Amino acid sequence: MTTPYQQIPAQHPQPPQPPQAPGGGYGYVSPIPARRAHLGDALTSEWTKIRSVRSTMWTLGVMVALMVGIGLLAAWLVALASSYDPETDASGENMLMLGFYGMLLGSMCVITLGALTMTSEFGTGMIRSTLTACPSRGRVLAAKSMVFFGLVFSVSTVTTLVVGALQVAILDGRTPTYGEWFRATAGASFYLATLGLLSLAVGAMVRHSAGAVTTMLGVVLLPLILAIFMFSESLTSIREFLLEYNIPIQMAVFYGMTDAVSGTSSPSAWQPLWILLGVTVVAMAGAYASLHRRDV
Repeated sequence: MTTPYQQIPAQHPQPPQPPQAPGGGYGYVSPIPARRAHLGDALTSEWTKIRSVRSTMWTLGVMVALMVGIGLLAAWLVALASSYDPETDASGENMLMLGFYGMLLGSMCVITLGALTMTSEFGTGMIRSTLTACPSRGRVLAAKSMVFFGLVFSVSTVTTLVVGALQVAILDGRTPTYGEWFRATAGASFYLATLGLLSLAVGAMVRHSAGAVTTMLGVVLLPLILAIFMFSESLTSIREFLLEYNIPIQMAVFYGMTDAVSGTSSPSAWQPLWILLGVTVVAMAGAYASLHRRDV
């Protein structure tokens, strides 16, 4: 006979031990081979996101519709005017310049898409999942920028090529030179994609869709509007500066509309692109600092 304190305690079943990891330690060993994530993974993730949201289809679709529709409408109006009044014959002019008006309105769509590419994730909280999957914030910003820039540049280059070919065919004007074709298509598209990249950087700093879009619209339109209403002689230097360096006038330079820019020191050729690239690099540095220092 045994007393209660002499009874042998019951043996409880032990939980299964995890498999022993290589090196002698214990821990879970996934059967899936692990590898370090790189920029290609981030690019794939960002490409999946940007092509699966409706805002991309709508903004780029409206941009293409504006560039094609307004470009063809301008060509038709010029052809109609030439048929009624031979003195307005534009056969000696560069017909590619008619694509400027569609490009200017299409830039509003690119600005909106650039801001939404960044701010939509802050609005929905998706940015937390993104940074959990990819803790490197610089890599996330670089992947978003590369995917956005490549998409906008590709779509706008194809669109400007189609619009330019149709305008030349409709108006039967002089054949544009290779340099004029390159500047009015690839050059203008590069400028447009860079402008959208600037909007993306502003979105990363502002973190609010409406605020980022409003800020960019002010940057694009406000200098030109202010310059138009500066009648005072004391503001002449400021008015000339704003007229020469506002974004619509800078964009017109790619279409050979140099008469729109007054003054001998105004940017010409590829100078508007270098200026915008410099501003965008500074904005991207600010976006990286904001993304790195601020919590999400």
